[in-house]
Amino acid sequence: MVAQLEYINRIKTQTENEVFTFTFDQLLLQRGDRLGPVTLAYETWGELNATGDNAILITHALTGSSHAHDVEDPENPKAAWWNPLIGPGKYFDTARYFVICANIIGGCSGSTGPSSENPVTGRPYGMRFPVITIRDMVRSQYKLIKHLGVRRLAMVAGGSIGGQQALEWAVTYPNIVDKVAVIAASAAVSAQAIAFNEVARQSIMADPAWQCGDYRLDQGPATGLAIARMLAMITYQSEESMEQRFARKQAQREPVTAPTFSPNLGGRFDVENYLYYQGDQLARRFDANSYLYISRAMDLYDVSEGYASLEDALGRIQSKMLFVGISSDFLFPASHVRWLADKVQTVGGDGRYVEINSPHGHDAFLKEWDQLNTVLHQFSL
Repeated sequence: MVAQLEYINRIKTQTENEVFTFTFDQLLLQRGDRLGPVTLAYETWGELNATGDNAILITHALTGSSHAHDVEDPENPKAAWWNPLIGPGKYFDTARYFVICANIIGGCSGSTGPSSENPVTGRPYGMRFPVITIRDMVRSQYKLIKHLGVRRLAMVAGGSIGGQQALEWAVTYPNIVDKVAVIAASAAVSAQAIAFNEVARQSIMADPAWQCGDYRLDQGPATGLAIARMLAMITYQSEESMEQRFARKQAQREPVTAPTFSPNLGGRFDVENYLYYQGDQLARRFDANSYLYISRAMDLYDVSEGYASLEDALGRIQSKMLFVGISSDFLFPASHVRWLADKVQTVGGDGRYVEINSPHGHDAFLKEWDQLNTVLHQFSL
């Protein structure tokens, strides 16, 4: 109890960005393996109350991290991935709530993942890291919130893979979550989404620098990871948004080197330069093996796995549910999100569907701040 009080005193006076870690012995994985020890990197904002029931868990997407809010630059949407929604007076009001965001297992921003040391060999796990699932991520987050003294979650919210995690929280831990916001996510991804993810993974593994996953972290498959990111960025947007932003314009900024160092064939389009830039930026900050494992967890997720039926799984939900679709989402089509909300209602759950009208495709959950605020405020905390 003393340690917990010391932790709360730290967050009361937080004036700079802090990343904490929590390590536990082992995690029994959904597919039968064991992982341990397990470390989760996490950030918190606000204060946990005496009854431990004012906590909010924010869950991040594929290449995200625990840095959902930036204390030092709170109004800048580029400083932290959900900055416009988190902070004093904002929807996730840190003056009222204890807001938590943890880097998922399998990640590379402080949590145990393929780049972590394997205690058996003393070397990075690489491809000896076990297969992880969305459910495994949620089970590790459950251990974290218990460690922090949280007794109930006022809300779990996230988009994309974060939305899958939020849905899994509602099903796996129905007794401790009051509200859940599932944004741009569904009960399971489509065959088309799996296909795109597999092409991205193959681009990483085809890079000679991948070395079957046993590369040095400073000599990883940057080319393959950059191309994987380029492909993913196409699925995160829509034809309309790309036409609005790029059309057939020639490169508008200083050219970025192509991941393959290939020559331009008759000039360069602006959209090509953009993709090269996005690929380069991810290759500089993210681990390629983490990309393989996390994207596969996205593919493997099926909320009904382990239950007699989808209805049986959704019938466990006791939380009030908000499902947010995006009109132009190519990766998680709005129709799939609406279908899931309808299924929750069919089995007697409290499920509401709202659609954001945006040309920005799947990325709208990281861009449409006014609409997100409006939608979330209708689902009042």
